[in-house]
Amino acid sequence: MSSAGPVTANRGNLPNRWAIAAGGVLMQIALGAVYAWSVFRIPLTKAFGWTITEVTFTFTVSILMLGFAAFAGGLWMRKVGPRKVALTAAIFYGAGVFLASLSAGRLWWLYFSYGFLGGIGLGLGYIVPVATLVKWFPDKRGMITGLAVAGFGAGALITAPIATRLIASVGVLKTFAILGIGYFIAVTFGALFMQDPPPGYVPPGWTPTAAEKRERAAQDFTLSEALHTRQWYALWALLFLNTSAGISIISQAAPMAQEITGVSAVTAAGMVGIISIANGSGRFLWAWFSDLAGRRWVFLSMFLIQAVVFFVMPRVTTFALFTTLAFIVLLCYGGGFGTMPAFAADYFGTKDVGSIYGLMLTAWGFAGVLGPVLIATIRQRTGAYSGALTVIAFIVLVSAIIPLIIRPPASGAAPARTREPSPRAA
Repeated sequence: MSSAGPVTANRGNLPNRWAIAAGGVLMQIALGAVYAWSVFRIPLTKAFGWTITEVTFTFTVSILMLGFAAFAGGLWMRKVGPRKVALTAAIFYGAGVFLASLSAGRLWWLYFSYGFLGGIGLGLGYIVPVATLVKWFPDKRGMITGLAVAGFGAGALITAPIATRLIASVGVLKTFAILGIGYFIAVTFGALFMQDPPPGYVPPGWTPTAAEKRERAAQDFTLSEALHTRQWYALWALLFLNTSAGISIISQAAPMAQEITGVSAVTAAGMVGIISIANGSGRFLWAWFSDLAGRRWVFLSMFLIQAVVFFVMPRVTTFALFTTLAFIVLLCYGGGFGTMPAFAADYFGTKDVGSIYGLMLTAWGFAGVLGPVLIATIRQRTGAYSGALTVIAFIVLVSAIIPLIIRPPASGAAPARTREPSPRAA
């Protein structure tokens, strides 16, 4: 810490950190609308004769670009600050969705506009509130990052009914134009609140507890330094494994419910909306709980719970119980996204957390491939979901070893000449 001492919020010239949090949540809600892509699937297939697979690939491109752009955005934030990155995100995301309104009969344009351009905006925008808020809330890291990414999870719940009504009244292409303008306005407004705290910022009256000090690195790491520690790869693996488990259920929820419980396709489709609530709420609840119990113990709990759930799922016979179990898995799926940004800040400091966690989000993209492919492949070869669910149960059980053995990087793990002391070390 510099001789000037910590900068506290009672100086009167600092913005209200809760206003910054509100701006971040607004951004994430607008960005999370991408999860409502399924409402466009049928209208697009009917209007232009595209297959479901062709239309769904648009969403795949968006999420793929999100991972790369989040890393790029994290690096860029180090040079220009969060506001410029967030405003750029508003332009790419809003323009991408708006330009999708010109994709009539041109599938490649839909991929380019909504998928490529919109995906870049998604990634640039996603990393900004997460990386910014952990700096303003060192006393509530889990809770605040959970709140931010819960907004992303809730975006589809808000957007889906609005988009459905718009499609029915003005058509799918005009809906893209209207939503693109709305997203641009929402993300821009939230971006105006984004700014980093001054160096050495500490909330008034807060002192890290002994338990917090034990679970946090004593130094801030650069991206290069973080990548030279085994802890970065352990956190990447935690996010990858947890996401793979949850996304396997997301990708097969409706047909799995039909096969295991014997319900109709309409009833099974209703379950998708229910478990999406778990995705959003789990992001906040588990992250908030991690402030109390610790990040390692949260991931340990989520893996052990999922091991039991995946083992039991193929053996249930009622739709209500199956839905409950799927709800629990999606709580844990969301919990990984809510807890990991705070986990990364604990282990590597907040100075470069944008780039460090941004690169870690590549785990999301890889999990988006492994989870669905794994469960679909085993289902195809065995003729039933029971074998696939049992394999996943074993995988998440073994994954519980990682949070049991991982610890923060040792003091001095990064060269002192490239690092400034963290505010929490004061």
